[in-house]
Amino acid sequence: MKIASLQPSVSVTLARLGCLDALVACTRYCLDAAPELRDRGVAVVRDSWSVTDEELIAVEPDVVIASVPYRNEALAAILKAGCPVLALAPHSLADIEQDIRLIAAVAGAPDRAERVIAEMRQEIDAVRQRVGRRSHRPLVYCEEWGKPLIHSQLWVKEMVEAAGGEFLGQPGKQTTAETVAAADPEVVIAAWCGAGDRVPLEKLAARPGWERMRAVRECRVYCIADELLNTPAPTLTEGLRALEAALDDGLSSEARGLRRICESPRAAERV
Repeated sequence: MKIASLQPSVSVTLARLGCLDALVACTRYCLDAAPELRDRGVAVVRDSWSVTDEELIAVEPDVVIASVPYRNEALAAILKAGCPVLALAPHSLADIEQDIRLIAAVAGAPDRAERVIAEMRQEIDAVRQRVGRRSHRPLVYCEEWGKPLIHSQLWVKEMVEAAGGEFLGQPGKQTTAETVAAADPEVVIAAWCGAGDRVPLEKLAARPGWERMRAVRECRVYCIADELLNTPAPTLTEGLRALEAALDDGLSSEARGLRRICESPRAAERV
């Protein structure tokens, strides 16, 4: 089976399943998420938002696996290329588990899916057990995009709760700086889609009214690398560990992809 992957979540899942040999094409973002692809000579195509039919015809995949976000023109291009397509749109952790099963089945390794899913569940349960003894669940504002302000997705809400916090707002919905300020969260997590770990935390904390929020006053404003929190794949467990550290006031220095605002308004430090 020759697979064209149009999102990093697909390529990361194939890597965890041990099925990278099936890939004939992926996006440049996949190369960042799964660096082991760089030496495999895999063709690089555009993603589910901008791929063209010419790109897909050139690599002759047996199947295209795409995932959110989509654009109508890109979906039309996939169909025009005449390739079978598996289009994924997960919302919850349960959806992501099911997508792992679907990807494994397409790759011809259905038996490997349950192992990957079991490992994810084990790590999530371990975090739940570690934080279960805490007497306080901090209110957490998670931001997927900053203009307009958009709450993180449902699976992030589920991970915040697993890490011992209370998720502020409705997952995936727009909000305003005023609404967030009025709720007065104790922790702010910014993971902007496509921004990696480069969210400007000082500018974010300087929004009108935010100087009075507990999270800003106590310097509990964090960036978690986009690929660890927004990529619906087995790597979400690393994002969960970063969330756990942030909710524990950043005491863990071993959480990859976590950055905390400094007391100085002009600098940020690695946690």
